[in-house]
Amino acid sequence: MTKPRRSSEIVEKRTLYEGFFPLALYKIRHTLFAGGMSRAFTREVLLRAPVAAVLPYDPARDAVVLIEQFRAGKLAAGAADPWMIEIVAGIIEAGETPEAMARREALEEAGCAIGALEALPGFYPSAGSCSEYVHMFCGRVDSRGVGGIHGLDHEDEDIRVIVEPADRALERLARGEIDNAIAVVALQWLALNRDRLREQWR
Repeated sequence: MTKPRRSSEIVEKRTLYEGFFPLALYKIRHTLFAGGMSRAFTREVLLRAPVAAVLPYDPARDAVVLIEQFRAGKLAAGAADPWMIEIVAGIIEAGETPEAMARREALEEAGCAIGALEALPGFYPSAGSCSEYVHMFCGRVDSRGVGGIHGLDHEDEDIRVIVEPADRALERLARGEIDNAIAVVALQWLALNRDRLREQWR
């Protein structure tokens, strides 16, 4: 099936807020499924640089390395427990590849060195209001000795490292204990690819 030709146009862009996460107002138009062009309309967009995320996986022990930290967005949403179980992730710096960022952040946030890396499909977590794109990876690690509290003081990070069997992490996922979208995607991918990875990385 041939896709219809589509186009979009930024009529106007205005910065509303300059900060760690800038906010911009876009006036846009785009082609309609029924034909023709939409009227110009506005949307506020949170401008975020691309990020990379990696699920450290130990194929020898069939274990994953997860992290837990406080999240202001969850607090603002009214959650009684604003801590989240996540995977390693961070903003890609200028001139840095997603792969290099995944390795750097794994050391900073979890104290573990990544070996082989396998790319997962990336995604936009909230494209209705945010420009962020997530590059996803699964990384081979030796989880022996991994643990403790990590993070950068100047970024006010307080990160607890969790090393647990993959089965337990998937049980947490099924019970809804893991509600971070990036971690949900990564663990579901692992559930589908775990046997292959254990064979490939043994």
